[in-house]
Amino acid sequence: MEIVIISIVAFLVAILTFFSGFGLGTILTPVFMLFFPVELAIALTGVVHFFNNIYKLGLVGKNANKEVLIRFGIPAVIAALLGSWILINITDTQPLFSYTAFGSQFEVFPVKFLISILLIIFATMDLIPYFNQLQFGKSKLPIGGALSGFFGGLSGNQGALRSAFLIKAGLSKEAFIGTAVVVSTFVDFTRLSMYATGFLRSGLIDNLSLVFFATLSGIAGSYFGNILLKKVTLRFLQVTVAILLIIVSLALGAGII
Repeated sequence: MEIVIISIVAFLVAILTFFSGFGLGTILTPVFMLFFPVELAIALTGVVHFFNNIYKLGLVGKNANKEVLIRFGIPAVIAALLGSWILINITDTQPLFSYTAFGSQFEVFPVKFLISILLIIFATMDLIPYFNQLQFGKSKLPIGGALSGFFGGLSGNQGALRSAFLIKAGLSKEAFIGTAVVVSTFVDFTRLSMYATGFLRSGLIDNLSLVFFATLSGIAGSYFGNILLKKVTLRFLQVTVAILLIIVSLALGAGII
């Protein structure tokens, strides 16, 4: 049953996140957590996310903007190493606060709370008409890359910050998606390499069939997303990213994901 549920979610979310540049890992992780321990859920999500990115790399990687890729991607990879190292070596982070709602206990950790605040700021800028024409100068791209890579390595939530910066980088819709996919693939490879030992201990090898079907479903979703790309506008992408940023930021800030 878990294979069916997770595969359906992977397919649907992959279509949506093809446009936004983030969300597959964010949404899949709590779904995996319904069936597996947290450490194994993170490992399974990471592998599915990585192979989905490899497929998307073949689809749209050629559209990546090389200058933005260098200015944004290199700091992202370097910062991801630092964030991953901190995650591996500091495991006793205490919650910022906790609360009970609907019969469940939720804990909000400092890193995710900080990310949620940043995301709300970026999302608000995208939805307010005054900021519609605002673009980040090339000098700001390394900062965005470092922030997204660091938080990606530290918490796995790299995509939202990455999209928040790249959507304002003056790229076409094709270049935005292509650049986001290339950066995401390299950051994923970096952090998965750092997590590798823990993955083996978590029981990943015992669930290869689930990984296979979830990955295949995610690839199918990306395939349909690529077909639909021709029918959307850059403004549609901006609004989609902004709305998803708000949803993800509220969920992070509330300790739901």
